[in-house]
Amino acid sequence: MSETPLPTLSIVGGTGDLGSGLARSWSRAGYTVVLGSRSSERAEEMASLLRSEGFTSVAGETNAAAAAKSDIVIVAVPFSNYEASLAEIKDAAKSKIVVTAVVPLVPPKVSVVQLPAAGSAAVIAQSQLDPSTRVVGAFHNVGSQKLHAGSKADCDVLVFGDDADARTEVIKLADAVSNRGVDGGALANAAAAEALTSVLIWINRKYKVKGAGITISGLA
Repeated sequence: MSETPLPTLSIVGGTGDLGSGLARSWSRAGYTVVLGSRSSERAEEMASLLRSEGFTSVAGETNAAAAAKSDIVIVAVPFSNYEASLAEIKDAAKSKIVVTAVVPLVPPKVSVVQLPAAGSAAVIAQSQLDPSTRVVGAFHNVGSQKLHAGSKADCDVLVFGDDADARTEVIKLADAVSNRGVDGGALANAAAAEALTSVLIWINRKYKVKGAGITISGLA
């Protein structure tokens, strides 16, 4: 019996630190990755860099084109660009899983929790994307430098969504880049992980460390 092929992934904001770090990790795990950017030239420039490092299954496109070419879309843009990016991919993401790793950080006080009026970035995505899109929140608390270092991030990844099957698919993606993915329940719960990012930034500064993460105790 042949194995089920791995889904093709697109990363909206794939030229940023987190996006390119995830691309490295997923490519290393055997996934085909399409980097998205507002500029196709910039996306292809990053993809070319990754291919030169041996990550051959990476390409670059505009955000909309990247989303159209993938099975699962990951959004990893700054919060200031978030709603514009969602608008770019809305049509291409219909009926697909869209994973938002976006955290509502508001400079200059990024170490202070400042959740949006809607409740979370994940809920914003759910309200702005097509109703057929299955929105999942994940990868909020992963230190990008660990992904760029060539190893799995030594933390757990909390995965949130109202569709249980979509959560299961994203947990597989988390298993490929971290200690493990952990089912965190409903999409509304993503607010907890989004808020925790500011706490982790504070911890990094206070204790002069990089990439503080979380681990859920008590699990097998």
